[in-house]
Amino acid sequence: MSHAFIRKGNIMKIEIYGTGCAKCTTLYENTCQAVAALGIDAEITKVTDINQITSAGVMLTPAISVNGEIKSSGKVLTPDDIIAFLE
Repeated sequence: MSHAFIRKGNIMKIEIYGTGCAKCTTLYENTCQAVAALGIDAEITKVTDINQITSAGVMLTPAISVNGEIKSSGKVLTPDDIIAFLE
């Protein structure tokens, strides 16, 4: 697991699920860009353990959850896509 911390107040917990493929890495990078663009506080975590991924209910990677709620699975979202549900 790796973490990025962007702190400004209340912290949003964002998890990126994937085994470390290029698509998962791109989703992580796009999420970091979206959080920075919005200027929100977020803890962004990469979850790469397959048991943790499946126990979270993720069947297709890459996936993203915000505060425990899966927002997308099976596709790479753009920073703008991510901003749309973080606002």
